[in-house]
Amino acid sequence: MAPKKDKEPISTAKVIAENRRAKFDYFLEDNVEAGIMLLGTEIKALRMGRANIAESYAAVEGREIVLINADIPPYVQANRFNHEPRRPRKLLLHRKQIDKLIGAVQKDGQTIIPIRLYLNDDGKAKLEIALAKGKKLHDKRETSAERDWQRDKARLLRDKG
Repeated sequence: MAPKKDKEPISTAKVIAENRRAKFDYFLEDNVEAGIMLLGTEIKALRMGRANIAESYAAVEGREIVLINADIPPYVQANRFNHEPRRPRKLLLHRKQIDKLIGAVQKDGQTIIPIRLYLNDDGKAKLEIALAKGKKLHDKRETSAERDWQRDKARLLRDKG
């Protein structure tokens, strides 16, 4: 019997949009992979590689998690049957995951931030979300100083050999 293959990491999937600013503005804690409820023209626009999740966030509406302010531009060939670019989109998660996220948002005051939007190996759109706590100004300065030091250290090691 052949050994089972582990699930492929996210890095092999086609990344459509990434929220690079999230690591700078927030302390990211738990990452979760969620499906997204999309219309046909939205998935076609995503397959063309066009989307923006930089200003988006996930909010709790009732007992559901909804992605708000994610920009998926209209699909050009769809003419009058197109979708609304910034409409709220329901995230598809297991009930235990939803309850955990709702508890963290309501009790701990955390935020749900989208990290990466990608197409998996099956061609389905997935969104990696994370629970996050906002950074203060001094935390951002510390992060920036650490990043600069790592860059300088790598440059010194490369130059000195």
